Amino acid sequence: MGKYNLTEKKEKNAAYRSLVRAELVDELYEKILDIFVSKKKYRDPDYSAKKLAEELNTNTRYISAVVNIRFRQNYSSLVNEYRIKDAMYLLVDKRYMDKTMEEISAMVGFANRQSFYAAFYKQEGMTPRTYRMNHLAKENAKV
Repeated sequence: MGKYNLTEKKEKNAAYRSLVRAELVDELYEKILDIFVSKKKYRDPDYSAKKLAEELNTNTRYISAVVNIRFRQNYSSLVNEYRIKDAMYLLVDKRYMDKTMEEISAMVGFANRQSFYAAFYKQEGMTPRTYRMNHLAKENAKV
């Protein structure tokens, strides 16, 4: 265990994944992308796999299978990936330089600063503050 108590995930082979029709996987994949990319539902800290399944008129097992098959990760990791990408943009956008880490964290859907830092560090290998400072240093070096 290193910083932020991160552990490696083991690959699981759930039998139900192979039972989902390919057409349904493709259809749900497109709908999940629409919800995450266009509607940015990941910004809602209370938006769960259950709510996504209800919105798509399916069940959480199918959501889980599609996320595992097409995105190669679990639902929580997918949500965090989109949140972190969004946060990375906000952290370096001049319009949001006055925002604190807590405010950025809340804007992208994290419930608290600790979960934001842990997810950011897991995905990027640095803290959000370090990411912002590195970007600012690069910008100042250009000037």
